Amino acid sequence: MSEVVIGLDFGTTSVKAVAFDLKGNVVNETEQLIETYYPQASFVEQNPDEIEKSTRNVLKEIFTVTNKQNVLAVGISCAMHSLICVDDKGNALSDMAIWSDGRSSDLVEKLDPKIKKSVYSKTGTPIHPMSPLLKLMWMKENDYQAYQQATYFMSLKEYLIYKWTGKRVIDYSMASATGLMNVKSLDWEEEALALAGVERSQLSKIVPPTEIIDGLQSEIIDEVGWPEQTPFVIGAADGQLANLGNGAIKPGEVAVTVGTSGAIRQLISGQHVNDNGETFSYAFTKDTSIIGGPTNNGGIALQWLKDMMEYEGTHEQFLQGSEDVEIGSDGLLFVPYVNGERAPVWNQKARGNFYGLSVTHRRPQLVRAVLEGIVFNIYQIGQSLEEIAGKPTTISVNGGLTKSPLWVQILADVFGQEIQLAETHHAAAWGGASWTALVAINRVESFEQIKDNIPIDQVIKPNLENHQKYNAIFAKYQQLAKDIEKYF
Repeated sequence: MSEVVIGLDFGTTSVKAVAFDLKGNVVNETEQLIETYYPQASFVEQNPDEIEKSTRNVLKEIFTVTNKQNVLAVGISCAMHSLICVDDKGNALSDMAIWSDGRSSDLVEKLDPKIKKSVYSKTGTPIHPMSPLLKLMWMKENDYQAYQQATYFMSLKEYLIYKWTGKRVIDYSMASATGLMNVKSLDWEEEALALAGVERSQLSKIVPPTEIIDGLQSEIIDEVGWPEQTPFVIGAADGQLANLGNGAIKPGEVAVTVGTSGAIRQLISGQHVNDNGETFSYAFTKDTSIIGGPTNNGGIALQWLKDMMEYEGTHEQFLQGSEDVEIGSDGLLFVPYVNGERAPVWNQKARGNFYGLSVTHRRPQLVRAVLEGIVFNIYQIGQSLEEIAGKPTTISVNGGLTKSPLWVQILADVFGQEIQLAETHHAAAWGGASWTALVAINRVESFEQIKDNIPIDQVIKPNLENHQKYNAIFAKYQQLAKDIEKYF
């Protein structure tokens, strides 16, 4: 009987269950989309009970197709920064505010800079509307009914675990991303709790990513066909696990993820909070953390342009012709803050900008300018990481935009370094939800061992002549991004 491990991956757009063999090859996968709601301006929510139902469905499907294989464990990867108000019986009193929820934008602007600096220095989480800390502060200030009635406050992962096992636990990385945990002590931070108006008893117990969760209800076991005695492992947040799944786990090894949004990250020993506040520092294990910066504007910026131009063809057709445009998009620069921005400006009111438009510019130039702008933004965030951890030795990439050879080549040329592409785009599901589960059950010796079990598809080499040209263009981009900040 062949052996598989299953990663349960909660993203922004879907919940997936992916079965891997022990070399990281996808054996089977199932997926259900998640609907996002916009009840008011700046509110971005999802229904946790709809997601819980979808989770049952994808698990039932994956267990059905793997019924002749030995399922070693199930582990969880989850998007960060979600928040649900929960009653004492485990029922959601509110929909789930997700990372892109911007209801606290005005509150962020009014907050005392000294408080911002103090809390950031302790938690490693930038003061931004994405943070559950700021969501809770907004709820407190606005007498939000669900907040007033809540017994507990949970992320999506906690909510599902509580519903299924009655256990209130949260792993280091998910807790760190709330803005409520002290990144050095790995315990809830009193200053942040006071700002949020919550008690320790309203938050979950913080545990390592290898924590095995027992007590799975018989109802769940029977409904989804959970294999007997198969361990359920808490895993971690998607960012940390994407690095692990790409093998970017040693000093100098950088991972870039670009889907709807994006991020550049690096795992380090211990914790390090950047003085300028441009990057995050989130715990992963007791001894390691991940530093990096997220961007709101990955593929969503390209989709915005496609929608704005009312282009009805496929994405592949939309990109056609842009590979023939000169580097620098014939003088056109794009600052990609169309969805507000996290790193490096941490301003939800930031806005995008095309600079240098001419009557000679057409769709290919605009498309290439957007692709270049996304990369320039990631490169700028990467420079902040270099201040902490030095220049990258390797760069691995995953996410939807890796399907564009042009975009990946632009990335290689801007960074001036080789880009490693994995065969699977399920880096988080493999890295944490699955490999972390294998570590938890002592089937593999260490997180580092995953480096021998990652199928690499190809390596993209940079054009160093293009890199020199991009250096000059990036300097203009950086100045433009700085100049327009005063208009946000």
